[in-house]
Amino acid sequence: MAVADLVAGWIEGRVDESTLVGTLHAGGFSDADALALTEVLVRSGDELDLSRLGPRTVDKHSTGGVGDGTTLLVAPLLAAAGAVVVKLSGRGLGHTGGTIDKLESVPGLRTDLRPEELLAVAGEVGCVVAAQSDRLVPGDRALYALRHATGTVAEPALIASSVMAKKLAAGARGIVLDVKTGDGAFLPARADAVALADLCVRIGSDAGRRCVALVTAMDQPLGRGVGNALEVAEAVELLAARPSGRLADLAVELAAQGLSLVRDHPVDALREELDDRWARGEARERLRAMIAAQGGDARVCDDPRAVLPRAPAVATVHAPRSGWVQAVPARAVGQLAARLGAGRTGKSDPVDPAVGVELRVEVGDRVDAGQPLGVVHARTDEAADAGAATLAALVGFADAPVAAPPTILTRVPS
Repeated sequence: MAVADLVAGWIEGRVDESTLVGTLHAGGFSDADALALTEVLVRSGDELDLSRLGPRTVDKHSTGGVGDGTTLLVAPLLAAAGAVVVKLSGRGLGHTGGTIDKLESVPGLRTDLRPEELLAVAGEVGCVVAAQSDRLVPGDRALYALRHATGTVAEPALIASSVMAKKLAAGARGIVLDVKTGDGAFLPARADAVALADLCVRIGSDAGRRCVALVTAMDQPLGRGVGNALEVAEAVELLAARPSGRLADLAVELAAQGLSLVRDHPVDALREELDDRWARGEARERLRAMIAAQGGDARVCDDPRAVLPRAPAVATVHAPRSGWVQAVPARAVGQLAARLGAGRTGKSDPVDPAVGVELRVEVGDRVDAGQPLGVVHARTDEAADAGAATLAALVGFADAPVAAPPTILTRVPS
């Protein structure tokens, strides 16, 4: 029996768990399995009806990374350009961060919104980011627990069906995907990430949605902040000026690709428009409006460091020598932030919104001995000092110039 049929029977109580576990252990799932399983998972719960929000509804998904605050930039930027974003996000797990944890570092902000609240905020502001409802694709949540137990979390067909079931149930007409690859990604090999992106796009197209994916590098953290409040602060500060840096560049590109799905304009023209809207402060104002509509303290958009929680202990890491930065390993930096309290090992574990790492350098930078490499934010002086020693050992140096690697590797479809 195909895995989709087994999952459907298991959800309905007709197939026992041991039978499904055996099939998961066997692996070897095809693209056809992914397509069929996606349909089963979508049917396991409710689907959002976004029709009242107009024809320009866009959703965005990332497969998970370190220092990846793109949703905080992409959602308000798309809203500023006339699209409507209803984004259902998750919490961080392991070395990767979660958008819901980041947003909940803003005092008062609610992410547990009912469907009518979601639609009301989206209709008023143009964007809303909330936690996934228990009624939306519940079969996926149950199946994920079995995938974790059977070591099949990284099975491409199961990843694709999980991602796309949530996107299809969320109801947007256009879906833009950010599929990570490299040291800090769930799929380190680029070829595997491209294959996953292609499968996700085909699943979306088969369901009548317009989809595009970018395969992007996650060998070093995307942003300078790694930690919940630190990433919110970075996003707000980026939105206060013209877009600059790898995080901002990727956010603009994701927004341009997503907007192209619902507006019949060349991507180059949309990219230029989005750059201008960002520079004029329109995206920042949409973020402010979204935070306020979700009950958060909108003053965070004026002075984020004064509003967001701050760690009581900090330690600065200095370069031990002059040279060029050769490596800032994403996974290890994410694991360091998680050990400080910014992440979790289980989905119900609490997180500390204030702690984490702020990087001052990235691969390709020229540094002098004694120059700051980063700042560790922690609960105690001991934790800050230990984190600083770890970070100092992680940053690699070279004696000759190192080329800054690309962030965007390919687009699917090309």
